[in-house]
Amino acid sequence: MARATIIGSGPNGLAAAVTLARAGYQVRVLEAGARIGGGVSSAQSTLPGFVHDVGSAVHPGAYSSPFFRAFGLDRRLDWINPIAAYAHPLDGGRAAIAWRDIERTADGLGADAKRWRTLLRPLSSHIDGVLDFTGSSLLRVPRHPITAARFALRTLDQGSTVAKRFFRTEEASALFSGVVAHGNTALPSLPSAGAGLLLAALAHAGGWPYPRGGAQAIADALRVDLEAHGGLIETDAHIRDLGALDWGDPAKGDLLLLNGSPRLALTLPGLPSGYARALRRYRYGAAAAKVDFALDGPVPWAHPDVANAPTVHLSGTRTETWASENAVAQGRVAERPYVLAVQPSTLDPTRAPEGKAVFWAYMHVPANSDFDPTEPITRQIERFAPGFRDRILATHAVRASEREAINPATIGGDISGGDFTVQQMVRRPTLSSAPWRTPMRGVYLASASTPPGPGVNGMAGWHAARTALADAGTPVSLDDLFA
Repeated sequence: MARATIIGSGPNGLAAAVTLARAGYQVRVLEAGARIGGGVSSAQSTLPGFVHDVGSAVHPGAYSSPFFRAFGLDRRLDWINPIAAYAHPLDGGRAAIAWRDIERTADGLGADAKRWRTLLRPLSSHIDGVLDFTGSSLLRVPRHPITAARFALRTLDQGSTVAKRFFRTEEASALFSGVVAHGNTALPSLPSAGAGLLLAALAHAGGWPYPRGGAQAIADALRVDLEAHGGLIETDAHIRDLGALDWGDPAKGDLLLLNGSPRLALTLPGLPSGYARALRRYRYGAAAAKVDFALDGPVPWAHPDVANAPTVHLSGTRTETWASENAVAQGRVAERPYVLAVQPSTLDPTRAPEGKAVFWAYMHVPANSDFDPTEPITRQIERFAPGFRDRILATHAVRASEREAINPATIGGDISGGDFTVQQMVRRPTLSSAPWRTPMRGVYLASASTPPGPGVNGMAGWHAARTALADAGTPVSLDDLFA
């Protein structure tokens, strides 16, 4: 039986592991940390009984992912799908809400109702075409060209200064800029606009759900399937030098898949110099600094509807959002930062003791920053939820400079797997229609540093494993693999 060794147990690594185990490989996953999951792990980081997500917390990408749909993740987890995908509070007790229902959302945006529908309905109603276009390398012919063209044209508009004139109301412009700012890059930009359009379309196509009990449930579901097919996972196995790793013989069909930074591939003996130069040219971007809060009750939002949305963007107006992101791109931190927050226990009482609440929030900061995010994030929450500070029982902060020690794939605290630029949308990390393949026989890249980029969807891992199987002469489809 051929062997497959996978470095990293994030969602892409585990997706690749499940794929190869089902295809008949003897699979071993090596995880640097003490627990599996990478970006989908959970821990009691503040107080006993308060379960916080270490990385991502809400998972529209996992819920809609072609890989996870074939895998049957919807049947393996208890998904919570709120009626509101995300919210954007504004000063004066106002808020804009992105409900799952696009009509309800538009109706709350006044003069921009028609523009919201025009922007997002053609995408949300053809979400499979959007997922096909955004879910792989851009160097290919899309299977749904009309939907791809609609997506591309909207990205061009919203990724340029045209975006300043598109929405007329403060509510609509703030609501959309909040989701665009997920890209963690200077605004306006094409990559962030594309990411924002995908996320906003998913909000109206199926929602922004999350698993009951925490993100760890996603990793655990993949682990159970992997072990059922003979695979194993070793934790506390931090691989720093691939030259010292016994991963098998590629001449016999053995495989090595890297679910982490492509920099690790530079330690491969015999790596061609041209490919090594390409990997060294690959750039990492701004970082995230995060705070977990244990609270003695729900967040006291000034606008009550904000409590309906587990995901909340806290940055005020579009002007403030853009200013915050552009400050980070210039190596600074804005006085009023863009804060991405999640309040999972509003709909999931398993996450905290009775009557208590967990709250997760991060802000964007320059790479490797030692900036403590606790007070700026607390102030920004308090701005829209007076009395929040009084409900804090405990906090746990992770600075950008500390993040790489927790997850070696997050270079300098970059949680996106690489700088989110136009160039690196296409060259991720190399210019190729199959960038998961390396020039070394049997070695493949399987992380967010390859298409489709960041997000918990398992697609990079699936593409890497599928490419390896095709190279071995045993191509598979998702339908056949999970029949």
